[in-house]
Amino acid sequence: MSAEKIIGDWKKKSFKPVYWLEGEEDYYIDMVVDHAEHKILDESEAGFNLTVFYGRDAEWTAVVNACKRYPMFAERQVVLLKEAQQMKDIEKLESYIEHPLASTIFVVAYKTKTLDKRTKLSKLLKQTAEVFTSEKLKDFKVQEWIKEMVTGKGYSISSKAVILLEEHIGNDLSRMANEIDKLSVNLKGRKEITEDDIEKFIGISKEYNVFELQAAIAKKDLAKAVKIIQYFEGNPKAAPIQMVLPALYASFSKVYTIFGMNDKSEAALKPHFYFNATAVKNALECVRNYGYEGIERILLLLHHYNLKGVGVGDTGTSDASLMKEMVVKMIA
Repeated sequence: MSAEKIIGDWKKKSFKPVYWLEGEEDYYIDMVVDHAEHKILDESEAGFNLTVFYGRDAEWTAVVNACKRYPMFAERQVVLLKEAQQMKDIEKLESYIEHPLASTIFVVAYKTKTLDKRTKLSKLLKQTAEVFTSEKLKDFKVQEWIKEMVTGKGYSISSKAVILLEEHIGNDLSRMANEIDKLSVNLKGRKEITEDDIEKFIGISKEYNVFELQAAIAKKDLAKAVKIIQYFEGNPKAAPIQMVLPALYASFSKVYTIFGMNDKSEAALKPHFYFNATAVKNALECVRNYGYEGIERILLLLHHYNLKGVGVGDTGTSDASLMKEMVVKMIA
C-alpha cells in the first residue's frame, strides 16, 4: 500500500476504520494526513466531524472517546492523531483498534520511526488496520523522483537542473516538493525548468556547485576547482563541507565501479549514471585522467578530509582551506 493508493481509495469513497502511518520519511505521511484533514470531509461536515490530536498533549482516553462518537449530519467522522510517536501510553489504543467504529476514520501519524513488530499493538494493527510504512528515498532514486514530481505537475526539467536540485537538497522530499512548487509558480506559463530557473528562484549557482567541482576535478582543472571553493567560502550556506565531501565521494565511487565493468562504453554506462550524458562524459574523463590508482587515491583523500572536516586530526583550519588542500593533492 502506497500513499497514492490510500488517497486514491479515499477519492473513490473507499475507507477503512484505522490507518497507521509510520516511518522515517515525513513527506508521504504528511501527504496522507493533509488529505485526511482537508479533503475527506467537506467544510460543513468538518466543523462537527473532524477532531485533531497531537501526541505530546493527547490522553489516550480522549482519543478513544473521540473515535467512539458517532458522526453528526454526515456519514462518517475523521479523527487524526498527529506526532503519535510522542504520545504516552499509546499501546492503550489497542482496545479501540481491535474493535473500531465503521463510521470513524482514525488516522495515526507515527513519524520518524516504526513500531516494534514484537509488540501486541503492532501485531493487532497488522490484522485490523491499514499500515503504511514511509521509507526514506534511496539516494540513487532522488533524480528519478524529481523528474516524476515535475512531470506529474505538467512540466519538464533539464538534466542539469535535476542534478542541481539533488545536490543542493538531497533526499529531503518535503523541501524538494516545496522548491518545485516555488519554481512552477515563477515559470509564468513556461513548461520547462532549466538550470537558470534553479539559480534565479532557488539561489543555487549553476556555475559554482558540487557537480561543477566534481567536473573540474575530473578535468584536472585546478584553477576552476579553487575558484568554485572560493565561491563556497563566500557563500557558506550554499555548500558546506559536510555536504560537499559526501556528494563528491558518491560521485567518485560511481566512477570507481567502472573499472569492474567489462563494457565501458558510453551506452553501457548510461544506466549506471541514470542516463545523464554529462555525468557519463565526466566519469569517462575521470577514468582517462586518473586511472584506477588515481580514483582510489581521490576516495582515500575524501575520507581523510571528511574526518578533518569534523575535527578529527585537525582543529582550526577553515573548511575552504581544507578543500583547497584536498583538491591540490587530488589533481597534482
